[in-house]
Amino acid sequence: MEWMLLPLKRYFEFSGRSRRKEYWMFVLLQMLIWVVLTILTVAVAGGAGMMAGASADGGASGMLGAMLGMGILGIVMMIVWLGLLVPSIAVAVRRLHDTNRSGFWLFLMAAPYILGYIMVVVGVASESSTLAAVGGILSLAGLIGAIALLVFMCLPGTVGPNRYGADPKAGEHMEANAPTAI
Repeated sequence: MEWMLLPLKRYFEFSGRSRRKEYWMFVLLQMLIWVVLTILTVAVAGGAGMMAGASADGGASGMLGAMLGMGILGIVMMIVWLGLLVPSIAVAVRRLHDTNRSGFWLFLMAAPYILGYIMVVVGVASESSTLAAVGGILSLAGLIGAIALLVFMCLPGTVGPNRYGADPKAGEHMEANAPTAI
């Protein structure tokens, strides 16, 4: 649990290095949070749907309750997403630092997606199939960038200090290379 919460303790810390364990445990924490919130959303929508079928007014009050409940959960999900955005980016940057890469590698994934999305929207709005197609190709480039980042996040960090700081596993490397007493 300590590894899951460590990026929240280092909220705005973009310098230094983070181990794979810290990064992936935080990813796991985020996934668990999203699974719980999704289950709550489905439960609220399903419960309200059952109420709508059983109500005397043809379901209007049940659907209103569902919309209110899902609206509140939507706001909660947005707050959670905003709260986790900065530590997610920070731990990803520190993880890239551990592999001796700059945090700007995150743009490898983000920039093509954002630019591609904008081009698709503009292309559809202006009825330009060429612009929309180029946007789709840029989105594909973003997917390739995401795969490259996934590989970077899975690679072990550089052993010993690098240009971004000391090795977060320094004590473990020492113990692994220490001679054993007979």
